[in-house]
Order: sequence, then C-alpha cells, then structure tokens
Amino acid sequence: MKPRLLVTGASGFLGWTLCREALAAWDVTGVVHEGDAVSPGATLLRADLGRIGELPRLLDQVAPDAVVHLAAIADAGRCQRNPGGTFPLNVSASVHLARLCAERDLLFALASTDMVFAGTAAPYRETAVPDPVCLYGNQKALAEKLVLATYSGALVCRLPLMFGEPSPRSGSFLGGMLRDLRAGQPVRLFTDEFRTPAAASCVARGILALLGNAHGIYHLGGPERLSRFAFGELVAARFGFGTELLMPTRQADLALACPRPPDVSLDSTRANRLGYAPLPPAAALQRLAL
Repeated sequence: MKPRLLVTGASGFLGWTLCREALAAWDVTGVVHEGDAVSPGATLLRADLGRIGELPRLLDQVAPDAVVHLAAIADAGRCQRNPGGTFPLNVSASVHLARLCAERDLLFALASTDMVFAGTAAPYRETAVPDPVCLYGNQKALAEKLVLATYSGALVCRLPLMFGEPSPRSGSFLGGMLRDLRAGQPVRLFTDEFRTPAAASCVARGILALLGNAHGIYHLGGPERLSRFAFGELVAARFGFGTELLMPTRQADLALACPRPPDVSLDSTRANRLGYAPLPPAAALQRLAL
C-alpha cells in the first residue's frame, strides 16, 4: 500500500499541482475549505483550518504518514487590511498542525514565501534573517519560527513566484497576463521588482523530494533572477505576442495595497544539492499549453 499524504490548500494553484505530482507515490487526500475539486485521483475532504478544533479530527480521519501544509491566505493586500482575520490560518493553524504532527511522529512540511525578506540584500540564503516589509511576510516569518520551535523535524520550504497550469479554482498571475494580452490590453509589469520564478510543477516535485529527506528551512527558487518585466518578455515570446503591450512600470508609479520588497531572489543551492533542479523559466513555459 502507498503511504498516505494529507495536503491542505488542495484546491489552490500549488495544492492542485502538488496533489497531481504526488499520486504516483502516495495515497493523497486533499483538504479544501470551499468547492468540490481536487486533482483527479485524490480524495476530497472539506475543513475550515482556521478552526483549530478541526485539526485533530482531520488527522484522526485520514491517519496520514505525512502532511504538506499549503493552505494560506496569500493575498498580501488582504493580510495588510485584515491581519486579525488572516492570522488564524496563516499562523495559528500552521503551529497547531506542526504540534499535532510532532506528537504523532508524522512528516510535516510548511510552505512559506520569499516575501519574508525586505528585498534589500538578495540573493537570500536560508541563513538570512527574515525582515519582512508587509503583514503577509510577517505572518509567514512568524509561522516559520513557531513551527520550527514546535517541531524540530519540520520542513519549511520558502517558495518563489510561481507559474503554471491553473486549478479549477485558482490560477497564477500568468493566466491574467495571457488573458490581457489576448484581449489586446496593456500589461503593466515592474522593471524594479526581481524574483526567481519557477514552474509550480517543479516546486511541487521539490517539496515532495525533500519531504522525509530534509528538515529545517530550504529555498525552492527558480534558476534565474528576473524582473517582472523580463518574465513578461519571455511570456510574450512563448505565446506569440509582441512586446508593445508590455508596459514597463516602477513600484513607485502605482498605489500599492501594501509595501512590496524590490528583490527577494532566492539562493536555492542547498536544495539543489539534494536534487532540486527546476527548469529555466523559458524552458518551463515551452511545456505549458494555456
């Protein structure tokens, strides 16, 4: 029999992808808050993870061998506007789930973000001290700290900007970009915001490869440092558009919902040494049919 994997946030962009990638080796149960869709082949389970009492019931019901906790409110503007409403899922649920997994000796992985950094000292290694400039980054940095203090065997994966095939309920920024380009609408893209973008499928495989083989913090960034605008140029080239609809923009040109770090490029050497080898963005885009 396959080992059992519980994936929270399974209807989300990364959760959908990770469930699909895991099915070959795991018996997968995907937890969703709303909706009725998980990757075909996975078992669907509904729960409100913000209600801490739900968590023991989940583990009792599924009896997993491992838990990958992807559920989060990742809308930075929403976190900035409503820190009290987003804290229970982004922090409290993560810590309680880690504690339960530690008590039951289960593998546990937490998804975090490159937004735990201020963006002034890239590229960032795992040893860099988090210094977030927005509430979402602050919540994830706190979740990291408390999870590792609660469960020394936990795996924390800091994730980059991701792109790929959408789930039925959630997509990446790439989908919106293509929708605008196909409609002939201009696309504003920052020339002064840098990330290490990676395909969600590569990141999902990276998390699964590290699960059970590593603990502590690992970065799962892509292999290239790119501005949002430079990534847009790759997208335009891949899908047959010119660059005339790409509008170079600076962060200062827009009224932003919350502060944004200028460069949170990740150094993923530590994960690379364990076999994490994400495709370059141009090559990953070639594999997408959107």
